[in-house]
Amino acid sequence: MFWNAVSPYGYAVFSGGYIMQFLLTAINAKYIHSNPAVYSLMAYAGEALKPHIAVAEYTINQRMEEILGDLYTRRPDVIGFSCYIWNYPLIQELLRELPKVLPDTELWLGGPEVSYEGRGILDAFPMVKGIMAGEGEETFKELLSFYTGEQIGKRLEEIPGLILREGDCLARKVTDLDAIPFFYNDLKTFENRIIYYETSRGCPFRCSYCLSSIDKSVRLRSMELVKKELQFFLDKKVPQVKLIDRTFNCNRNHAMEIWKYIYENDNGVTNFHFEIAADLMDEEEIALLKEMRPGLVQFEIGVQTTNSDTLREINRKTDLARIARTVKAIRQNRNIHIHLDLIAGLPFEGYNSFRQSFNEVYGMKPQQLQLGFLKVLKGTLIWEKAEDYGIVYQEKAPYEVLYTKWLSYKEVLQLKRIEEMVELYYNSNQFTHTLPVLEREFQGAFEMFWQLAEFYEEKGYFGNSPARSRRYQVLLAFILEKVPEKAQLYQELLTYDYYLRENAKSRPSFCMDLSSYREEIWNFYQKEEAEPMFLQNYKEYHARQTMKMTHMDAFFYPVWKREDDFVWEKGAKPTFVLFDYEKRDALTKEASTFLL
Repeated sequence: MFWNAVSPYGYAVFSGGYIMQFLLTAINAKYIHSNPAVYSLMAYAGEALKPHIAVAEYTINQRMEEILGDLYTRRPDVIGFSCYIWNYPLIQELLRELPKVLPDTELWLGGPEVSYEGRGILDAFPMVKGIMAGEGEETFKELLSFYTGEQIGKRLEEIPGLILREGDCLARKVTDLDAIPFFYNDLKTFENRIIYYETSRGCPFRCSYCLSSIDKSVRLRSMELVKKELQFFLDKKVPQVKLIDRTFNCNRNHAMEIWKYIYENDNGVTNFHFEIAADLMDEEEIALLKEMRPGLVQFEIGVQTTNSDTLREINRKTDLARIARTVKAIRQNRNIHIHLDLIAGLPFEGYNSFRQSFNEVYGMKPQQLQLGFLKVLKGTLIWEKAEDYGIVYQEKAPYEVLYTKWLSYKEVLQLKRIEEMVELYYNSNQFTHTLPVLEREFQGAFEMFWQLAEFYEEKGYFGNSPARSRRYQVLLAFILEKVPEKAQLYQELLTYDYYLRENAKSRPSFCMDLSSYREEIWNFYQKEEAEPMFLQNYKEYHARQTMKMTHMDAFFYPVWKREDDFVWEKGAKPTFVLFDYEKRDALTKEASTFLL
């Protein structure tokens, strides 16, 4: 296409002043995501090779034909795809079509999805030139130098980290993290997208389902560089930085120094996301975290299961009691968003065992609980032992579990429906006061979500999920089937939850009629206009304007209470609650409330 020939030494020779182009291609799960891998490869290649590199990012929501057309328009000499379980099916489609429209363009693959069973992938896709296995920075730099003729006399087979059709893949030493340049200097490329950042690679743990267990060395980026780069994000007031370190706090001193730095240099805006092991935390760490601004940090904590046999089998050494204590200690200060993970389909965990795991982790009261399903990833121990466990999984990515010796396909489908209920009603954080009360009507949270899923199935809501505002009415309909005698209590709880988040223009049908209280409410706003006590930020507005910008409601039940053992008794007279949407909770985004 653009080169004259291939030299006797096996490297490409280019004609004239033409600059060959290697297109690093990422297909992300969502538009707000970015792919740090391709930017890391480009940065590591260095300034001399940078003119030969371009980056193209797409999403899995785009049609294959659309991506194919854009790649054709770019007409690169070489395309390298960054392969993960979420984008590999789409990449496979592109691999079959690209040679038809770009017959002279060479295709390379890299990433965790293709780093194992590489020869089988090359057999299945003869149009692929080769695979960059494992960490790619140095491998890509040498491969690009091969294409540009910088490495005269070096053959592809001599480049470590490449899987080719012939010869063995030469082992490559792990990358020095300090040698990887910071690639976020120009943030225009990442506008309105999540910033991903790593301060370490590798994981000390050996969880059998995780690819990180293969990289047994933990390497840290030097603190001098980390602090400089964190300060860049703080100075630019980046909304969120998501650290992709596999277990951020596996090195206590490293974690503490970073947490202290972002605490002392907090800009009041930036949020930092960490994936941590809660059972490694000590009192000093928790004490520091309690001082953090609400919203400064958020944690993702993988619990996965509470079944001791399962934990032992997957090589996961976990102190569940300590996790619970740590989560409780962090949660009580109401300043850190906590996300807990569960995995269904692990060895020795059946439906009833998972029910128990769910209830125990749900009882830790995270802001989010992810009910995930085992992905049998190539190269992991669980992949090697899948047949022994009777784990049957999808043939194509994401290789999700279908059933196991302990969990039937029917039960997996049931858990899928429960997962959707958890997403809609718990993880949405729309029902923070209603759900804790409703749970007491059932034998645990799992039973509540299971019966709600049955209700959805009966009413035909799966596949046609109710809109956000409609979910309140649907939940009330479910409640009225179960405990019709408590209709007013749950109507008021739902009303309170609704107005904590929505300053609705029209009043939902499930709310109590306020017509008999209009005069009392109007008098309050007139008094506030003349002599503000609660609405100091609204001094410049007239009473009728303030009334539209805030909300007041009447409740006979103390629905603002959060105590688990509270006895719900109806009052003789209503209590009025004022909702101020100008002052929202930094963590939950709920409106400020005042009891009148």
